[in-house]
Amino acid sequence: MTPRSFAFRPRYRGLAWSSIGLGGAVAAVSAVLGFVTMPLVAGALGIALGAAYLRSSTWRIAVTVDDAGLAVGSPGRLRFRLAWADIVKVVASPATSSCYVDGGAPERSLLVPGDGAPALYDIADRRALVEAIVAHVPADRVQTVASLDQATPAPPAK
Repeated sequence: MTPRSFAFRPRYRGLAWSSIGLGGAVAAVSAVLGFVTMPLVAGALGIALGAAYLRSSTWRIAVTVDDAGLAVGSPGRLRFRLAWADIVKVVASPATSSCYVDGGAPERSLLVPGDGAPALYDIADRRALVEAIVAHVPADRVQTVASLDQATPAPPAK
């Protein structure tokens, strides 16, 4: 399999662009009124926060899938790599194009958020990513559910 990457994407782009637009409008009104300080600062803050969200380094992170496993990282920094054999469990919901990959520790696990998930990020072509993960992980380690909140919890550690 040729390695394929799936980039993280901002889920709240509309909110960020609204912040930039509203901030720009408030700053413009402030300029028309004689550069009133408070609205000018609030407008500039709205523009800055919206732009910072859209330019966040988080959006350079990608999940790369190949025959050996999956890797999560940005061009300058690999966050973690999991061989397919090292994956403890996958809970997948084909209906919502979401899955949770348990890598054995929270810092080595991945959530692919689907429709309606309360995550701050989305992943490009997540349906293909979920399909690739499910295809590579042995069937006895994959739990398929209608939505991730219906997953069977793991037994308590002893």
